[in-house]
Amino acid sequence: MYATNYHAPVGELTLASDGEKLLGLWIEGQKYFGGNLGELHPKADLDVFVQGKGWLDRYFAGARPAPCALPLAPMGSPFRQAVWALLCEIPYGQVVTYGGLAKDLAQQQGRESMSSQAIGGAVGHNPISIIIPCHRVVGSDGSLTGYAGGMERKRQLLAHEGVDLDCLFVPKGGTAL
Repeated sequence: MYATNYHAPVGELTLASDGEKLLGLWIEGQKYFGGNLGELHPKADLDVFVQGKGWLDRYFAGARPAPCALPLAPMGSPFRQAVWALLCEIPYGQVVTYGGLAKDLAQQQGRESMSSQAIGGAVGHNPISIIIPCHRVVGSDGSLTGYAGGMERKRQLLAHEGVDLDCLFVPKGGTAL
């Protein structure tokens, strides 16, 4: 497994790859940093890293690159994979709720309902932050909960995308901070 760093407006990012696909992107200090990939060896010149850094350059310059523009291979259970696929469908500059994702996934899987908490667990363990836009998921009451990179970074990313933050808030307390 290989890694490289990228300096972003939200802090230092670490990208991880198997040499061909992007397996991870974490913000410095993020929960679950590195996931379960094991030891990462520095190797900045991989084509996938050049592509990933180019994607990030475009994103932070205000463009709207699509997640599917990169060879992504996040590692996780089939349930988590399904949730992460839904995250990739959230349009730039928009937010959805955990409950909305639960309804969408339940419908996709032919189920009557799905747990918003289970969705939250999968969203929180997204190993490819920013590119797989987990920062675009908010609580049903407009609360900015559950971002492994921290609430301030979530606010920064949403503001960067032009989301109206006036109707969103950081809760005073709770377990999802």
